[in-house]
Amino acid sequence: MPERFFSYEEAEELLPRVEQMLREIQISRKSAEEAEEDLNTARTKVMMSGGMIPDHAALSRRKAEKDLSLASLEAVLQQIQETGVLVKDLETGLIDFPCLVDDREVYLCWKIGEERIGFWHDVEEGFAGRKPVDRKLLDTIRRRRPH
Repeated sequence: MPERFFSYEEAEELLPRVEQMLREIQISRKSAEEAEEDLNTARTKVMMSGGMIPDHAALSRRKAEKDLSLASLEAVLQQIQETGVLVKDLETGLIDFPCLVDDREVYLCWKIGEERIGFWHDVEEGFAGRKPVDRKLLDTIRRRRPH
């Protein structure tokens, strides 16, 4: 069970901060992947040449860049998780905000590129079960404002 339940307003208020953090994660992830590709290419060249001496300093710098990117990714991910937001997919920037509707846990669902939180789904349904946020849902969440 989540540590925190959000009202719709609380989730919307937190959204710009979470979006910024997700974008930082995506940049760090891309940087780490590019560094890993460079390192793999260098390994392949060394193996294929049968004795080539690689530029150890350049490879060490690239590995350090990769490690730094991964550390940044993990730190920002931790920050997101500390807010109570559930990260579902880093690549697509998919997150859920736990909330209660009629004493039932549901998730307000958002993905990078969406202007607002416009969908929700039951815990068991996941992304495929997304339904539009409607007035009835908003009224129920507003009435309860659980924490």
